[in-house]
Amino acid sequence: MSQIQLLSLDFDGTLVRHWASPPYPDELVQMLNQLRRSGVLLAINTGRTVRLVEEALQVTGFPVRPDFALTSEREVFRWNGSTWEDYGGWNSRCREEHDTLFAECESLLSEIEQYLESTTAARLHYDENRFSGIVSNTSAEMDEICRFIETKRLDFPDFAYQRNSVYLRFCHLAYHKGTALAELQRLVGLSSESTFAAGDNFNDLPMLNLSFAHFLACPSNALEDVKTVVRNQGGFVASQESGFGICEALRHFFPNLV
Repeated sequence: MSQIQLLSLDFDGTLVRHWASPPYPDELVQMLNQLRRSGVLLAINTGRTVRLVEEALQVTGFPVRPDFALTSEREVFRWNGSTWEDYGGWNSRCREEHDTLFAECESLLSEIEQYLESTTAARLHYDENRFSGIVSNTSAEMDEICRFIETKRLDFPDFAYQRNSVYLRFCHLAYHKGTALAELQRLVGLSSESTFAAGDNFNDLPMLNLSFAHFLACPSNALEDVKTVVRNQGGFVASQESGFGICEALRHFFPNLV
């Protein structure tokens, strides 16, 4: 287990499943606790906000509290023993760059807004009165929306988005699960060589890259695109879903685990 010092794990669909019981296996809890006792750090790397991370831990009853929460596919928080706090100056820089981005891309956002309202049944999401994301009715509808955005964002090189199924969040190109993980690695003095990363959806693809993690995995419920990316980099594609598949992946890479 000396090879691994940091776990970067998506939560919904990767650690836990919301569609079946139990939501996670006891074996996963045992494995994570064993790794934690060995000094391995745990980061939840998620599209959830930090408030929703805390809510998810409570609702699912997941008993292993992470050391870090990488949230909204871009922010870095540390658990200080009683609450979540910004870790370093990354979050303030992230917020400033997103404020600038949204101001510079006002015309693009307006065009996307008009397209959605006139052509789709998708819901527009606003954060503090700022158009910040989309919720479509189906994955096929989101496919169409993404194709439209791709044709329109060419003149805005810093404009990007993160997609998770029917959910989409606009973002700065430089901020995603991978770069948030890289910042955490910098802060704790670790590298990709000692990092394990696992996820199941489009927004996990940036961190499922050997630049950010040497040990890559995904559960069986991962999107085919995710499985292909993991497999092509020598990662592990589990035969079981969600947390059961993560157990399988951890056993594959670290056979001395319980």
